[in-house]
This record gives sequence, structure tokens and C-alpha cells, in this order.
Amino acid sequence: MLQVSNLTKAYAARVLFENITFTVSAKEITGLVGRNGCGKTTLMKIIMGVEAADSGTVSCPKGYKVAYLDQHIKFTKPSLLEECVTALPKEKEYEHYLAEKILFGLGFSQEDLSKHPSEFSGGYQLRINLAKCLIQDPDLLLLDEPTNYLDIVSLRWMKTFLKAFAGGVLLITHDRGFMDSVCTHTVGIHRKGLKKVTGTTDKYYQTIEEEEIIYEKTRQNTDKKVKKMEEFVTRFKAKASKAKAAQSMMKRIEKMGSMNALDAEQVLGFRFNFKETPAKRLMGVENLSFGYTENHLLFTGLSFDLKPEDCVAVIGKNGKGKTTLLNVLAGQNKAITGEIIAHPSAEIGYYQQTNKKNLIRSNTVVEEITSSNPMLDTSQVRAICGAVMFSGSDADKKIKVLSGGEQGRVLLGKILAHENNVLLLDEPTNHLDLESIEALISQIKVFAGATMIVTHNEEMLRDLATKLIVFSRGKATLFNGSYDEFLEKIGWEEEEGAKNKKKSKVNRKEQKRLKAELVKERSKKLKPLKTKLVAVETNIQAAEEKLKEHEAQVASAAQTDDNDLNEIYKEIGSLQLTIASFYEDYEKLNVDIDVIQAEYQKKIQDLD
Repeated sequence: MLQVSNLTKAYAARVLFENITFTVSAKEITGLVGRNGCGKTTLMKIIMGVEAADSGTVSCPKGYKVAYLDQHIKFTKPSLLEECVTALPKEKEYEHYLAEKILFGLGFSQEDLSKHPSEFSGGYQLRINLAKCLIQDPDLLLLDEPTNYLDIVSLRWMKTFLKAFAGGVLLITHDRGFMDSVCTHTVGIHRKGLKKVTGTTDKYYQTIEEEEIIYEKTRQNTDKKVKKMEEFVTRFKAKASKAKAAQSMMKRIEKMGSMNALDAEQVLGFRFNFKETPAKRLMGVENLSFGYTENHLLFTGLSFDLKPEDCVAVIGKNGKGKTTLLNVLAGQNKAITGEIIAHPSAEIGYYQQTNKKNLIRSNTVVEEITSSNPMLDTSQVRAICGAVMFSGSDADKKIKVLSGGEQGRVLLGKILAHENNVLLLDEPTNHLDLESIEALISQIKVFAGATMIVTHNEEMLRDLATKLIVFSRGKATLFNGSYDEFLEKIGWEEEEGAKNKKKSKVNRKEQKRLKAELVKERSKKLKPLKTKLVAVETNIQAAEEKLKEHEAQVASAAQTDDNDLNEIYKEIGSLQLTIASFYEDYEKLNVDIDVIQAEYQKKIQDLD
């Protein structure tokens, strides 16, 4: 088990996190979430011993093996297989089939095994690092953005691998659907602290929201109480008969301390700028073909229409031509055959990660946004900068000092500055945190124009895609339907499940029966806990009502000469202790319920 205790890390005056404590046990897959820059990667580096904490400890049992996904490329062997088998445990160093199994799962072919690692693209070289990490068979896997360079088929394999993994996992990923499908727990860095919950990201964010609502209500109530108490002190401190009570009240105020209002969290708060169009068809593609040589075409004979409010998802394995298709539609590459018929009013906004090279490094964020639409005034440009999280002086930063993720947000800002009715979005979620991805998805949903998006994020595909262009089986084809319909009717050829679909249908009745039994069993376990929870909620409500009555009595007494408040203060103190005890019971019951929910959710998922 990994044990992190009272860990603090700061860079100069900027505190990332302080006094955070959590554990990761065997068979526990923990998703690590938090806003970009909050310290997730730094925390992993501290666990690995690559960076030092300012205070606190990281401990593991003797002989405990931790594997970390290295983002740096360094290969020493002449072939892919030889490179990867170096990561096998000593006792399995000759069991090369274990390395081959993982390499095939991550999208490498039999022919690839003899190639030199340097022959592969940057994305595939990072897959080699991931393979070497998984091959080690460690007690704990530390995976920082392992999904960034995986295609859908490899992502689906990765889910299966992690669910079957016997050790613990600490996972950072911007793919919320992937995280929720594999994780048993969610831990988040939030406001320099840390919170861990049993269950998915939904449960985590719901818990954080509820705690902040309670904190704010408590703060407001405390402020009101303190104000009344201060009025009492001010009114009676000079009065001999009330001086003792006023002094006692002052001590109580000092002991209560103060609660600061929570700072507003910065969020990606934007909307795409839509250009009005009378077009019923913004773009028509007929018999389109492209290849870098005529003997090797990436796609051929592709035809489809792009209408307002269409969202066409382009999916498939990496290196098959998805980005190239967008380049052709944007006019950056010239098709070999076919025709692209764009409506005269069509205005394309193309977002692509590799376009960072087109940013002028000596420009500021403001200057780059302005260059996209010189007709905007200063306030409009600044508003767009703020929408992509460059508010105030941050908008005057030069491009050369920005991180890769920040430069990606500048590119997004340039699209927002321009009026568009066709969006071409190539992996727009890379380098965005979960909250920003949620904002992006919501804005694509309400965009009145057409969208084409390349993504491996299955959550986005399910939320947005109205039809698909699928790169599979050596060609690109149009599929009129949702992503789930594609999986059900066609599926990925590389997956065993696609070949055994008929067999799965035969077992569906049994599967349904087993699910029903699990649901019934879960309900039986949850019922007494939920009954207790309702009782505790009732007790809390009654005690808080009684507390309000006593506080009203104190406030009323402050307006008179009644000095007999000692009994009321005792009852208030007793009630506060009782309420605190009720809340402890409430929290424990919620934890017990969450554990049972997570346990049965996993059992039900395992049946699928």
C-alpha cells in the first residue's frame, strides 16, 4: 500500500498543496483530478522520488515496486521487442510473450516487433514507454496521461487491462469517461487540499460542491452570529451589570475565529462565435481521395454532407488519416480525386494542436487573439482572453513563456475571435482539465453551425456525434448513427468482442438475470443504511432547529437587561456537540453506502 502523509509542496510563494494525506491499496484504481497547474504531476514525481516535498512523507512496504509512465524518450535496444523485454521482472525475463501481449494490445503489429524504436512516431514512442511501464508487473502503477496518444481501440484494451490489474493504480487522465469506467476511487487536489471518495468523478465533484455549500452557509451564519455578539459587547461592555457577560462574549468571539469566503475558481467560460448562414448544406464532399503517394491512399471515394448542427466524429486508429482528412477539408492538403463543395457563406474555424508552430513567440496573448480578427476592440479581445483563462495581466504574457497546454488555449481563443459556422476540431481536449472539457462539450452542443471532430474520447463521442467517419478495415466510411449504434452494429475489428458478438447475444438473457440479482442484493444491503441515514438527517434537522431557538433567545436577551444566559450557553454548547456527533454518523453512513455502491457497480460492469 502507498501511504502519503501530510505532504506539502510550494514553489516560492505559490503553494500547490499542503498537508495532504491519502493511501492507494492493492486492487484500488484511484483517479487523480484537479485543475491544470494544481500539482497532480508534481505529486506523482514526489511519490517517485524525482522531486522533493517541502514536508511530509511517502512510504511503501519493503520490496514494494512502483512503475511510473516516463514521458521522456530513451531507447537502448535495436528492436521494439528487445527494448520492451528489458522491463520484464527478473523472474520472467525470458517470457517474451508477456511483452508481445501488451504491445499488441497497445496497437503494435507482429511486423513492428523487429523495428528499431526510433522508427516509430512520437506518439507511438510514448506507447513504447507505456508498454514498458505495464510490463514491469509492479505493485503500483503511476500513470500520468496514458490516454493522450492512444486511439480508441487501444483505449478500450487499456480499460480491460487496468480492471484486471492486481496492484494499485494512481491515474491522471483528461478523459473522464475512461477514468470513470476503470476507477474505484477518485482523489482530487482542490484549494490546496485533498479529498478522496469512493466512486466516480461525479461523486467527487458532488461531494466537493456539497461541502462548499455547507461551508458558505456556515460562514454566513457565523458572520451573523459574530455580528450580533459584537453588538452585545459594544452595547454592554461599559455597563457594570453586563461587563462580565460582555467579556465572556468577547472571549467566545475570539475562540470562534473567522472563516474566509472561498475564492472563485477560474473556469473555461467561452462560446463559439457563430456566423449567420442561409445554407442548408455548408459543405458537400464527393468521392474524395487522398494519399501522400498514389500507391498508398489514406482514404478513397469518401462522400458525405455537412449540414448546420451536424456533429461528425472522425474516429479510428492513429496514423490512418483522420487529421489528414481535416487538413484536406481545410484546404491545407490537396485531394487527389473528388470535390469539396463549400457554400459561399461557409466560414471554417480549424483547431489543431500542431498549429502552435504558427503562433508568433514574441507576441502576447492579446496580440495573437487580435491577429485572428482585427475588427475586435480591446475590450472584446480581453473578454476572449478571459474566456480561455488569460485574465488580467496573464493576457499580456508572451507566447514563448506559455506551456503547451496554455498555447493550446491561445489557439482556441483565436477560433473564438473569428466568426465561424464550420468547426474542424482535431483532438481539442488534449491539455484541458476535466472542467474545461465539460465546458467545451456544452458549447459544441449549442453551436448552431456544423462541427467535425477528431477525438478518442468516448464520452465526447457519445455526447456529441450525430454521425461518424470511421477509419477501419483499411478504408474510411460514413456511418449514419451514434457511436453506441456503431459499436452495436459494426464494432472494432481488432476487438475479440466484435468477433464473438453472436455468442454475447446468446448469453444476454443470463446476463440480465445476474444483473437483476445483483441489483436486488445491493438494495437489500443499502436499505437499512439508508433508513439510518434518514433518521440521522431528521435528528440533525431537529437539533439545528433547537439551536436556532436558543440563539434567538440569546439575541433577544441582548436587547434587554436579562443577564441569566449561562444555562442557554450550556445548552447551545451541548447541542453543538450533539450536532457534530450526528454529522460524524452521517458521514460514516455515506461512506458505507458509497463502498457498497462502488462494489456492486463494479460487479455489474464486469458482466458487460
